Amino acid sequence: MTDPAPIVIDLNADTGEAATPEHRAAEDAVIASVTSVNIACGGHAGDEAAMRHAISRAARHGVAAGVHPSYPDRPNFGRVRIDIDPEKLCSSIAAQIAALAAVARSEGVRLTHCKPHGALYHAASTDESVASAIFRAAQRHDPSLRLIGQAGSRAIAWWRAWDAPVAEEAFADRVYDRDGSLRSRSEPDALITDPDTAAAQAVSIVKTRTVRCADGSTIPLAADTLSIHADTPNAGAIAARVAQALRAAGVTLRPLA
Repeated sequence: MTDPAPIVIDLNADTGEAATPEHRAAEDAVIASVTSVNIACGGHAGDEAAMRHAISRAARHGVAAGVHPSYPDRPNFGRVRIDIDPEKLCSSIAAQIAALAAVARSEGVRLTHCKPHGALYHAASTDESVASAIFRAAQRHDPSLRLIGQAGSRAIAWWRAWDAPVAEEAFADRVYDRDGSLRSRSEPDALITDPDTAAAQAVSIVKTRTVRCADGSTIPLAADTLSIHADTPNAGAIAARVAQALRAAGVTLRPLA
């Protein structure tokens, strides 16, 4: 009898968003526990110094580095959908990728993936023109740049149809609603800040391909990568506990191939 195939998952975090030394220290703690980072590149947060700091920390820990573009909307931290021409959006995303790529090259790091941020991430799942803008911007930089989107979303289906490499994402530190969407951040229980709760959710998603929702129901959820937000309260402890729990459950943590 052959041994079962090993379970492998990528553990990613959104970084490069730190505006204070305390927040930067929290990001550093998260980077030490994950296998991939998505680095803000000026759309919603981040500047050259923040990008360089995140890139260098990723390289120090052997963590894969990717781009985390957004709507060009720093006042709203990229969490509000804005009305922008698809070509202008594509150009904005391409410029954000280029900005991070320039820093990465100077540090001897190759970018491996692209995960949209906030409202852009969610808009790509409902609007083909937004998904296309992200796809075309990534293609301009490197056709092998893997696009990360919400598991089971139309963004994933569109990108696959256009022959882009993709990865389906689930969240360890966000609460799900019954329809498979993330609970709105306007709800008081949208974030998971307890490390043990986040770890239990991560293990459930990876081992059973299910997640327990806010209303107590359980829905199927299969993913290639799990995300942790570095700006979630207690993020460093959450990342460490999630990584520990997954390994204890026999899961191998590895960057996306």
